[in-house]
Amino acid sequence: MTNAVRGEAALEVDGTRYRLLLTLGALAEIEEGLGLADLGQIGPRLKQARACDIAVIAAALFKGGGHEIAPAAVLALPVEFGSLMAAIACAFERAGLKGEGDSGPFVGTHSSPSG
Repeated sequence: MTNAVRGEAALEVDGTRYRLLLTLGALAEIEEGLGLADLGQIGPRLKQARACDIAVIAAALFKGGGHEIAPAAVLALPVEFGSLMAAIACAFERAGLKGEGDSGPFVGTHSSPSG
């Protein structure tokens, strides 16, 4: 079960419920995995994100939530892209990172089954 107060987001894949959490370690992995000089570059980078960028971010958030899933394995998950993006956006928002304006680094809205 996810804890929204703690900043966790949820994603269900094939009946398995995963927690995504933006930790300091996850931020470092995202920064390194995307080759960013600093985290201020994440918003602009994600506006032109590639699938492998999303996989790096998701893998870091999965790890923050206690799951060891490599970026290559994220790409193989049987999950709808919209659901994955909603969970990622939710994890960022719950961590208090909205980025530019109120939209954060991710365009669109999110919903999480954890409430």
